[in-house]
Amino acid sequence: MQALFIGQTYIDVTFITDHMPTGDEKHVASDYAVSFGGNAVTAAFCCAKLGIEPDVIATVANDWLGRMFQDMTAKYGISVHPRKVKTSSLSFIMPKDGKRAIVRCRDDEHIHPFPVLNLGECRALHVDGHQPDAAIHYAQLCREAGILTSLDGGGLRSNTHELLQFIDVAIVAERLCEQMNLSPEAMLDYLKSRGCKVGGVTQGERGLLWYDETGAVRTLPALSIPHARVLDTNGAGDVFHGAYVFSYLTSPEKSWQQHFEFARAASTFKIQHLGNEAGLPTLADIGAVQREFAATA
Repeated sequence: MQALFIGQTYIDVTFITDHMPTGDEKHVASDYAVSFGGNAVTAAFCCAKLGIEPDVIATVANDWLGRMFQDMTAKYGISVHPRKVKTSSLSFIMPKDGKRAIVRCRDDEHIHPFPVLNLGECRALHVDGHQPDAAIHYAQLCREAGILTSLDGGGLRSNTHELLQFIDVAIVAERLCEQMNLSPEAMLDYLKSRGCKVGGVTQGERGLLWYDETGAVRTLPALSIPHARVLDTNGAGDVFHGAYVFSYLTSPEKSWQQHFEFARAASTFKIQHLGNEAGLPTLADIGAVQREFAATA
């Protein structure tokens, strides 16, 4: 095991339409994609696509969607340690004009305790706050063992404050700032106060506001991709997380500035493709994005 990801599994149904029917209306979407979903789960798939096959503690139901998910993980060589739930979770996603509307159907009532794993040669843990008991357990264990711990803070969860004390790299969304009534700058101060060595707030087309190990605050601007090429922003943050974890694992000597620049190129690739699976970049894809935007990066 090189990396462990812990999160909630979704099956995402993403569709493009210029009209949402109501009442007894019917309407045909212009395009759609069916893929795996979930913050940490999608990040794990990104890491696998780039070349490191991680272990995942993920919710899995014994239904046809659960079996579909297991087929997906097998395709990418991901080792799944399932945490059983009664029914699979679904997301219905409608991207439009650089935003995305989402309806979720979620079962997070875990039937069994989380699996206890031998971390072995694990060098990184990435969590999204789902499965709170498992996230806290492994974050504390990894912190004590000197294993990098990473958090996708997409929103406020029951264990966010407690969990952060065991997190080395916390990259959160503006939504968390809004939920906690903090400005992005105040959020960085909060992350520092919780002991996070590296912290940041993703701000979409305005890029990443973050601080490094010295506490110095920096800005990583987004790449200036033409608006017409932005197809689906859903999952871009998850790909960003999976890519910087991969970069850390393969090039630990690089700075976090370099890890985040690599991840920025990965998420820029993602937003040009419909659905999470189509948006997973290869190393060649990331190189192509970096070359295209070299002059403006």
